[in-house]
Amino acid sequence: MDFYTVILRQSAFDWVALCLENGIVGQGETQDQAIAKLKEAPCSLFKRFTILNPMFTALRFRLENCMSF
Repeated sequence: MDFYTVILRQSAFDWVALCLENGIVGQGETQDQAIAKLKEAPCSLFKRFTILNPMFTALRFRLENCMSF
């Protein structure tokens, strides 16, 4: 996919970014921080999986090298 749709919403204290295509959420003090956290979320998830199960190591490597949106 060449693009992603992101909804930004201000909560009481932070901004929340929601990616409509995959349901991933990021949160930050500014809109830019919320989007940055949204971009980091898939890599963080797979890093956690590789700690629990080494089978995900190759998948994490591929994801980290091609993640950009």
